[in-house]
Amino acid sequence: MAKAKKAKIAIEDVLLPIDEHPYEIPQNWCWVKHNGVLDISGGSQPAKSYFISEPTEGYIKLYQTRDYGDNPVPVYIPEKYATKTTLEGDILLARYGGSLGKVFRAHEGAYNVALAKVIKLYPDLIDDEYLYKYYFTQFYQDFCVKASKGRSAQAGFNRDDMNNIPFPLPPLAEQRRIVEQIEGLFSKLDEVKEKIECLLDSKKVRCNSVLNKAFTGKLTAKWRENNNIKFETWEYINFEKIIVEGPQNGMYKPKTSYGSGTKILRIDCFYDGKLEPWEKLKRLEITDEEKHTYLLSVNDIVVNRVNSMPYLGKSALIRKLPEQCVFESNMMRIKINIRKANPEYVIRYLNSSIGLQELRKNAKQAVNQASINQQDVKMVKIALPSLEEQNEIVKIITSISNKDEAILNKAEAVIEEIDLMKKSILAKAFRGELGTNISKEKNSIEVLKKLIEETSYEKSTIN
Repeated sequence: MAKAKKAKIAIEDVLLPIDEHPYEIPQNWCWVKHNGVLDISGGSQPAKSYFISEPTEGYIKLYQTRDYGDNPVPVYIPEKYATKTTLEGDILLARYGGSLGKVFRAHEGAYNVALAKVIKLYPDLIDDEYLYKYYFTQFYQDFCVKASKGRSAQAGFNRDDMNNIPFPLPPLAEQRRIVEQIEGLFSKLDEVKEKIECLLDSKKVRCNSVLNKAFTGKLTAKWRENNNIKFETWEYINFEKIIVEGPQNGMYKPKTSYGSGTKILRIDCFYDGKLEPWEKLKRLEITDEEKHTYLLSVNDIVVNRVNSMPYLGKSALIRKLPEQCVFESNMMRIKINIRKANPEYVIRYLNSSIGLQELRKNAKQAVNQASINQQDVKMVKIALPSLEEQNEIVKIITSISNKDEAILNKAEAVIEEIDLMKKSILAKAFRGELGTNISKEKNSIEVLKKLIEETSYEKSTIN
């Protein structure tokens, strides 16, 4: 079998035409085509029948995008089927799906089709860390969005999509100065961000502490003393004793029903007892009978009945209804007796550590999710003082939480600003605007020309 011919590459095949330059860069830099100096190699996908979950001799770990997140699920495949592998520190790009645009430093192992490894065609031309940071730029992220538009299949990109994506190429020494400058600026911003996140964590701890005091009688001890009320008046009852209707499971509708019609509350639309902004709720077509059965009302409480354990049992109170809304099958709806219980008191109890522990104590656990049923909710133990004391507890908690929320909102705004500043720094870095460029340094085109003259290679056909 004859060896494949290695091709000589002309400088014109690598440089980006002048009329395609996206913006001006320093004179000793040059614009190149991404695939003129880089290549990507898409992963492989062995059959699931080969998958095992434990490290075994003769097997290699198969990395997927989830393995670079907070919830990795280890998978191992026979080494003979590991056709695409990485070394520790290789650059991986997420090619499609919800992770599209994400960038990872690889671990040693195999990688699947959702990932692509970046390969430098001229190893001495591009600093590895400079390259890694390029993929975090808004410029590259916008490319991912653009490349994925209009695809009939899952949104994503392949090798050909990257043929002419512009890549700014400074001299190698300048690349390293840029990296140093970025890391220095990012380090300072990260220090500020870390302090703010510590503040947020301390506020959450304080909030939990206040709630625990509220539902053990400590928060209103002085109030009871002033009003000559004994703590012994508190009742510890099953939740069902204050329920007048429900728990009722929500409705299921296929994806084809979504689009227009009535608003629907889904489990991803509330957290910490609060609903997403009303305008973000989806709509779906339903019958009059379904509307009658599943229509929400003010003061209804909804409880998440199916989810991963950290989110199981999260609850929300319907405080207002700008328009009609129903609720989906992964939650239950409860109507409580407002003559016995303040809805605000109940929802804060259910979302406290005490309430969540009660909701989850009889949870049924499967591989990736847990569930509770209507009877589980009915048997939740709830600490119930008089309605008057409930109102006082709600008043105190609301006052504290309003102050904390104002602080938290400011802190979160600063974090958002830090993230925007990082994007701005990256944008300036790849425009040559960080003040690190030395104009007398050898032009990167000359370096590129020399490398091309000295190098020939077989072009990849990987998609």
